[in-house]
Amino acid sequence: MPDSLQMLINALVLLTATFLFLWASRRKRREREPPLENGWIPYIGLANQFRKDPLKFLISLQEKHGDVFTVCIAGRYFTFIMDPTQFQYVIRNGKKLDFHEFSNEMASRTFNYPRLTESKFPQLQDGMSKIYKIMQGKSLDKLSDSMMINLQRVFKWKFSQATDWRTENMYQFCCSIMFEASFMTLYGRDPVADGRNVISEMREKFTKFDAKFPYLVVNVPIALLGDTKTIREQLIHFFMPNKMDARRDLSDVIQARKDILENYDVLQDYDKAAHHFAFLWASVGNTIPATFWAMYYLVRNPEALAAVRDEIDHLLQSTGQKSRSDCDIHITREQLDSLVLLGSAINESLRLCSASMNIRVVQEDFQMELEDDQTVSLRKGDFVALYPPALHKDPEVFEDPETYKFDRFVEDGKEKTTFFKKDRRLKTFLMPFGSGSSKCPGRFFAVNEIKQFLAVLLVHMDMEIAENKFLSLDNSRVGLGILLPDSDIKFRFRHRGSDSS
Repeated sequence: MPDSLQMLINALVLLTATFLFLWASRRKRREREPPLENGWIPYIGLANQFRKDPLKFLISLQEKHGDVFTVCIAGRYFTFIMDPTQFQYVIRNGKKLDFHEFSNEMASRTFNYPRLTESKFPQLQDGMSKIYKIMQGKSLDKLSDSMMINLQRVFKWKFSQATDWRTENMYQFCCSIMFEASFMTLYGRDPVADGRNVISEMREKFTKFDAKFPYLVVNVPIALLGDTKTIREQLIHFFMPNKMDARRDLSDVIQARKDILENYDVLQDYDKAAHHFAFLWASVGNTIPATFWAMYYLVRNPEALAAVRDEIDHLLQSTGQKSRSDCDIHITREQLDSLVLLGSAINESLRLCSASMNIRVVQEDFQMELEDDQTVSLRKGDFVALYPPALHKDPEVFEDPETYKFDRFVEDGKEKTTFFKKDRRLKTFLMPFGSGSSKCPGRFFAVNEIKQFLAVLLVHMDMEIAENKFLSLDNSRVGLGILLPDSDIKFRFRHRGSDSS
């Protein structure tokens, strides 16, 4: 027998033996554990089915097994809780179902800084968490005022000559404005460098890194992702301590983070810069696509656009301001919160485009109690997951869930907060920002930014879709937050009230 044929036979025997070993050692369901789906392929499990259409896949398993079941996905076992009336039991078990271990490991690996262990960096994690209070409540006012000023500066600089109709790609439009305005609001300015060129260069690199972000999260080696490692290093170097020291008008939240990081000599300059880069991604990585979808649905629906614009115009008139493209506007955080149609339109777009997966790591084997004397056994090291799109697209909770209804979250002129499942009022009915301890600490600033962007846009611009197509969601970022569109779309805009045709 030729040597090459013998080698082939040996390889096939080895592969078969390996497959059979993995198959035989697959997990077996224990007493009181949820129904188990291993899939046919060892280790891979049902990862491909989940990735293809997560919501359809999970709904099919819910119909088969009920509201709690465990699935093998890429070597990990996920126990999904599908009934939103049971979410509270996951959120309450913060000590036995931990989020921070998972998020810290993922973030340090993705953004290339040391893990924030308490033994090596005492009180660093706690200090960083306390800083987020600057982005909430009254402390948010200063940041909001700065963002409003920067948004209008960017609009004026980019579109001061748009008296006639101008056509652009809508996602690129949102990305360009939101990235620059957010960056200036948070990180101030460099008194020497050409700020706009630097930000433009950073945005291009950021977009390339962001495209590979889902692969880094699932632990694909960065060496297999082309020039992603080089791009990440270049982005991190924008935030080296000497460059941060040179910047002026840093926001309070960035200054506070900078001060805390400087207290830890064990952190290298590169590590500190990597932390700042991670914060930039957290600030704009989901806010930009969320802003796009809010804008897209409004422009796509003229009735919604007219109603929200009228609400903003009435607010400006009541405060003695003019709804004209040549006038700056000032809207406080409290006034933005009073715009219930604007808030509802944003919530509705978040309902349709958010696909975060709320994950907790089981810290020890234990019995989790649910309602009606139901308990489920959970194994240490497994993941417990909530998948909010299953709630957001539930026709029992949201009538006609696939349809965009800009006023869905308005009732009797006020924000609507009463939604029901199984004839019970839900404590949690909208989850674009996570839940419990994993809820995004910058969510108030993010929603505020989107409101400000839309307010400035609607005051200054007339808009319309310029392509006869409807966009779908790109599922490549499922589980990570706001989904991107499957393509960009062209739209036309001009200064509001312009007479040009």
